[in-house]
Amino acid sequence: MSLLGDAAIAMWHDIAPEIASEFEDWHSHEHMPERLRIPGFLRGSRWTALSGGSRYFIMYEIQTLDTVTSKAYTERLNNPTPWSRKMFAHFRNMTRSPCRAVGSFGAGLGSALLTVRLSPRHGEENRLGDWLVRVALPELAARPGIVGAHLLAADRSVAQQPTEEQRLRGADQTADWVLLVAGYDADSITGLPDRELRDQALAEHGASPEQTAATYALAFALTDIDLCSPDRTSEIGSS
Repeated sequence: MSLLGDAAIAMWHDIAPEIASEFEDWHSHEHMPERLRIPGFLRGSRWTALSGGSRYFIMYEIQTLDTVTSKAYTERLNNPTPWSRKMFAHFRNMTRSPCRAVGSFGAGLGSALLTVRLSPRHGEENRLGDWLVRVALPELAARPGIVGAHLLAADRSVAQQPTEEQRLRGADQTADWVLLVAGYDADSITGLPDRELRDQALAEHGASPEQTAATYALAFALTDIDLCSPDRTSEIGSS
């Protein structure tokens, strides 16, 4: 998995169980296409929990953090569709962080994903970041079964006013730093929080003691290029 832009919006949330099927229909056929039509949005992906964490992880890869405060994006945040209004009322436990990409290694989109939410200890930001970007993530991305390893950091300078979407779903939590490890083999990533990316190992390099790790399976992905491709049909027997 390679990140397509210099920034991303990372989100974790639950959904009321009785609405989950409709949520996935809405998110696949209305909401994600709506987002990917906004200038600066490059790829969206929805992931479903395999172990730990919230039920869904959703990420939008964007060109730059300026996309988050653009007029086109803000207009959509404050004017949700009727179907969106219905869905947002059923969101639970939202964590949402616009982030810049600090380090990105690998290529392609894997079927399994590990997300680790963490924070550096005060004054240890550079030491932790250097170890992750120079040592840990490149080594992980080169392993069999793994196709990408990335570090995202929330940018506190991105100031967003409360929006209508946020009002509908309730207050958001934020993640500070986010580690992403993607693979084509789920077994290659599931053990990392107990080994290379365990709390103690991260703390030895400058992370705060507690992290939140979860693994996810890819459910749906869409790029802005996909939306530009017309539907096609062909006659049976044509060459």
